[in-house]
Amino acid sequence: MRAWPIALTILFAAPASAEDLRDLCADRPGLGTPPCTVDNGQVMVETGLVDWTRERDAATTTDTVLAGDTLVRLGIADHAEVRIGWTPFGHVREKDRASGAVTSTSRVGDVTLALVRNLANPDGSGVSIAVLPFATLPVGRMPVGAGDWGAGVIVPASFDLGGGVALALSPEVDAAVDGDGEGRHLAYGSVIGLEAELNDRLSAAIELSAFRDRDPEGHATEALGALSIAWQPGENLQFDAGANVGLNHASADVELYVGISRRF
Repeated sequence: MRAWPIALTILFAAPASAEDLRDLCADRPGLGTPPCTVDNGQVMVETGLVDWTRERDAATTTDTVLAGDTLVRLGIADHAEVRIGWTPFGHVREKDRASGAVTSTSRVGDVTLALVRNLANPDGSGVSIAVLPFATLPVGRMPVGAGDWGAGVIVPASFDLGGGVALALSPEVDAAVDGDGEGRHLAYGSVIGLEAELNDRLSAAIELSAFRDRDPEGHATEALGALSIAWQPGENLQFDAGANVGLNHASADVELYVGISRRF
């Protein structure tokens, strides 16, 4: 954790001097994934400063807090980027509602590696589409880490509807890690959302997602509704906040988060 003050200092360092960069297009906030890519040779660092999720079932209440969840994006061509993500700290608190017993666990999370190949309009304008294969490496331990490797592919797309409004889709198919942390199973679903530019610096998005998880321990469909907002005080910096709400019993009740993105 001592390294994060240094990371934040780097985050606010002097921006790149290039004058022909595309508009900032961060992966956060929100549930979906944008099809845009980082300019060739540029770096984007996106960090979830704090992320809190509460989930309740018939017997327990579980609170999960993540800090410093970071994604680094490096442009390797005008239409492609590589990504590495890592959660350096997660804390899970579980309370048995019948007995009042509480268990708490702190762990690091897994590492995610990904490649994004844009197929049309890498700046995200007009009709933009990309392919994003990814893999997760079991660096962390359960319950913050998944316990085994996983993989998947996302095909993000966006469609300009005019008036500063865009329709966004993020269909996804995963070889998701089993709930016991050993082996993999099929999971699939999509996010659909409307994104709106409220003014030159402020944007917002409303999204719905549905994912089918065929875990051997029990199949389930997770459904979420989401609202997020992003503010860009400069061409290389963005602050964001958002909330996700579960729409059925298989989903977490609520998730709240704030974050920051910085382009170099």
